[in-house]
Amino acid sequence: MSLLRGFLLLTGFYLLGESLAFILDWPVSGGVVGMILMTLFLMLRGSVNKDLGMASQSLIAFLTMLIMPGVVGIYFLGEELAGQWLAIAGSLVAGTLLSVLTTLWLMARFMPTPQESPHD
Repeated sequence: MSLLRGFLLLTGFYLLGESLAFILDWPVSGGVVGMILMTLFLMLRGSVNKDLGMASQSLIAFLTMLIMPGVVGIYFLGEELAGQWLAIAGSLVAGTLLSVLTTLWLMARFMPTPQESPHD
């Protein structure tokens, strides 16, 4: 039952994000809006409940499968993107570096140090 509650929470934030992006006509994916809303919710709450943690952990195993449709979609746009290879390569490199640096910074900022207990 705990896993189901976690999935319902994830789905609720996804649907809220999709609704806001559609109603406000934002040029941003509804999934991204939902993830930002969930992040703000968790920041205000100060912790992640075990239901959401369980659901999130079980989805990590399927992460590659969730990303695959977008990657396959690029295959069919090959002719339209043929002249853009330098911009695409540059943005992939820059995006990857920024993502890694952001992740490292967040880990350094929020991971407890060895002398701290994880529940301080």
